[in-house]
Amino acid sequence: MVKTVINSRQATLMATVSVMLVMMLMLTGCGGTAARLTTEETELVMSSDGLMRVLLVTSREDSLLLRKHCTDLTAEDLQSEVYDRLARRMVTTVTDSTQDGVGLAAPQVGLNRRVVAVMRYDKPGYPFEVYPNIHIEYFSDETQTGPEGYLSIPDLAGEVERSQRIVIRYTDPATLSSVRDTVDGYTAVIFQHEVDHLEGILFTDRL
Repeated sequence: MVKTVINSRQATLMATVSVMLVMMLMLTGCGGTAARLTTEETELVMSSDGLMRVLLVTSREDSLLLRKHCTDLTAEDLQSEVYDRLARRMVTTVTDSTQDGVGLAAPQVGLNRRVVAVMRYDKPGYPFEVYPNIHIEYFSDETQTGPEGYLSIPDLAGEVERSQRIVIRYTDPATLSSVRDTVDGYTAVIFQHEVDHLEGILFTDRL
């Protein structure tokens, strides 16, 4: 009888743990640590529909923020108006004539979140696409070396070695499902450059 009670309790505990794990996975999107957007982050995104200020390493406060590791967005935030506006404003910012970049990471506009906007040179029309909760799962041994710059370090460029092919993983905001994509060539370089920002790494660290 005692053994039966213990097994019953164990089964209940295991069921509770399973439910908690499912809830955690839903909140963490791609599997990284996630937390709801703060009031300050929300206000930053919703303050305007236009360009966002690009942080510069010449500012000590900006530099400290650019060196922080970023966290994933929760499922709730990914399906919110705040995320929609963030995605639009990041693309608006990176494509503006004052920037004219090929990629932008959320920390560059003041948010330590795993979100990047990337110009897809490997797709017709070279569209800009936004990838939330992005991680790189695979780096090829084959590499390529080319010039890179940084919107947060104006007028500086350098030769950086990157993998020729990568596999990215991110969360689809519409379905909240995890998506993988294999990327080659120059577009792979852009992804690696932008994801570095999410780890607090600048391209100058790789020169």
